[in-house]
Amino acid sequence: MYNLRNALSRIYAAAPKSLSYPSNLGQQRSIGTSTGGNQLNGTFYEFRNYIIQPGKVTDFMKLTSDFIHLRTAHSELVGYWSVEIGCLNEVFHIWKYGSYKERSAVRQALATNKDWQQNYISKMLPMLLNQTNEIVYMVPWAELGEPPKKGVYELVSYQMIPGGPVVWGKAFQKAVSAHNNVGYCTLIGVFHSEFGHLNKVHSLWWHEDGDRRASGRRRAHEDVRVVAAVRDSASYLVSQTNKLLLPTSFSPLK
Repeated sequence: MYNLRNALSRIYAAAPKSLSYPSNLGQQRSIGTSTGGNQLNGTFYEFRNYIIQPGKVTDFMKLTSDFIHLRTAHSELVGYWSVEIGCLNEVFHIWKYGSYKERSAVRQALATNKDWQQNYISKMLPMLLNQTNEIVYMVPWAELGEPPKKGVYELVSYQMIPGGPVVWGKAFQKAVSAHNNVGYCTLIGVFHSEFGHLNKVHSLWWHEDGDRRASGRRRAHEDVRVVAAVRDSASYLVSQTNKLLLPTSFSPLK
């Protein structure tokens, strides 16, 4: 532990107080800290993952489709997906909030909403095996994108070394931008954890279908610019996972 603290101290001492670099995803923005426009104006996103009992996914989806309007009346749903590859019997959804005060008010309103509690929650909870959530911010150099048409999504999650974007932000942005430039997919958003696993980043991608993703990945792996950018970013990487997501009929992101 002592050696780790010394190593991190040397990294912080060597790192400039504010790093700026060009981004093809938007105008030049500072990545000296993790504080971006969303954090300054209060906007954040909540990731929610539910593991459904085997054999109950169809019932869960039908119930949610019938009553999701009661939930979206209180706050904005960004997207709702079933996980096709990565974890079986799982659903993943993203909610947007303007502040923690807003989220608290929404939670309180839902807790006292008899229609929501009786028609949905009381029937949904027995179908669940597990629930987790995470609060994330959009990184300063990205914004929520729109898919060009209906397709599938890929959520890639990266556990980075301690230190935050001041240590690994520049290399990570270059790696994401390099993949985006190949053109086989559309970047929907890049999110940095605030509550949950710290130093975790998620990139959400749209693909036309699974086969187009596979062929695009092969092209990316043959692109020397992508290989170089990924190699630099990987030096700060602890682990990564991904999931293939299918949008539900009631998901705003299709």
